[in-house]
Amino acid sequence: MIENNINVGISSCLLGENVRFDGGHSQSKYCLHTLTGFFKFRQFCPEMAAGLGTPRPAIRLVGDLENPILVYSNNPGEDLKGKLENGYAKFLEKQSDLSGYILMKNSPSCGMNRIKVYLENGHSHIERRSGLFAEALMKKYPNLPVEEDGRLNDEGLRENFIMRVYAYKRLNKLRNDELTLHAIIKFHSRYKYVLMAHNHVAYKSLGVLLNGSSELKTDELFEVYSSQFMQAIAKPAKRLHHFNTLQHIFGYLKTSLTPEAKADIINVLERYRNLEVNLATPISLLNHYINQFGSEYIKRQYYLNPYPEKLGLQNYI
Repeated sequence: MIENNINVGISSCLLGENVRFDGGHSQSKYCLHTLTGFFKFRQFCPEMAAGLGTPRPAIRLVGDLENPILVYSNNPGEDLKGKLENGYAKFLEKQSDLSGYILMKNSPSCGMNRIKVYLENGHSHIERRSGLFAEALMKKYPNLPVEEDGRLNDEGLRENFIMRVYAYKRLNKLRNDELTLHAIIKFHSRYKYVLMAHNHVAYKSLGVLLNGSSELKTDELFEVYSSQFMQAIAKPAKRLHHFNTLQHIFGYLKTSLTPEAKADIINVLERYRNLEVNLATPISLLNHYINQFGSEYIKRQYYLNPYPEKLGLQNYI
């Protein structure tokens, strides 16, 4: 059982801290009023850590797209990149216990993507990139679930991010416990239907990785598995894939249910496929019957309970 106090990093301004360049904040009501009940937020502002202070002139990325410099918009001659890197270097070294990170959008330091890099003529490159701190964070912890606050307004992206946070937390727990091939296989088995819904090909390839033929040491195998696993669930599952997964799970109950109960489940699954109900409806119905008639194997599937039900995430997808 995973505790609700999961360590998640977050840009300080999203928790209402007045650290923005204009002396204000960008408070996220969802983070502050909902996720604080489940996550233990670790806030950080790389610009404040760099000693830039607040209020301060706006900053921007300038020059080469791959290796830009960071300047004040009103003083393009002073490169602030070194200060910023020194400000976040020590912080990044101590974040291996995080299970996710929520970044401030559109920031040249914290933006996950779509950040402009300006040319000398005042125009910007057509291509966009990550902010400097965000880039360093994702390079240091490539499997860590990272999302921008603005994208959490999308129901599918929000559900997928939080599902990945809980999955990553369980992976870290597996790493910190007595790591064995059997333990990795057990984890993989419990995530079978999550993987099937997101990436059936990856589910099969991960199974091959764990079939005992690998010459990798257990810790090396775990690192390869973790990387491929997190990549497999990186994007929200499509409704049709959820529907197919729900049908597979229904198959575990067919011999135990009355014809009326089976017809009820089939009706709800079809309504889900036809966009008439959200995922919470078939999941709740299947859980009802699985709690009565399901095997221990199917009861333990994380697909049916990937995160606390109180988050209500499946009510919107």
